Amino acid sequence: METNLPHLPEQLSQVVRDAIRDELREQTKNQRHAARMYAGAGAAGLYGGAALTAFLLLVLGLALPYWAAALIVAVLLLGAAVLLSRSARAGRSAPPDRVAPPMEPGVPPGAPVVPPVPPVAPDAAHSPLGAPRDGDR
Repeated sequence: METNLPHLPEQLSQVVRDAIRDELREQTKNQRHAARMYAGAGAAGLYGGAALTAFLLLVLGLALPYWAAALIVAVLLLGAAVLLSRSARAGRSAPPDRVAPPMEPGVPPGAPVVPPVPPVAPDAAHSPLGAPRDGDR
């Protein structure tokens, strides 16, 4: 009975590579499908918003001149954009333009906190680099 022990590592690595490739292919297929669905939802939302804007313009145009209706709709859309951007900023932890005040005078804001190192008395038997002096050998 012949054994394939010399080729076993190569066969094992090929099986693992094939399994990983198949799994990655399946995951990317699912992610592509989800991305297409999100893109379709975004496009439908964009067209829906445009239709709603046109409807609002036409309704306001019945009571006002069209330029006034367009101005009112533009102000409403810009107001919605400002509110959305402010709510997005509120979701962040801290704005980047605000920096905490320094803890100690003379320390710039945002400097890393370094704990103080206690002074250590030099050992008389050792040189400043920590090696024994010539007389100790």
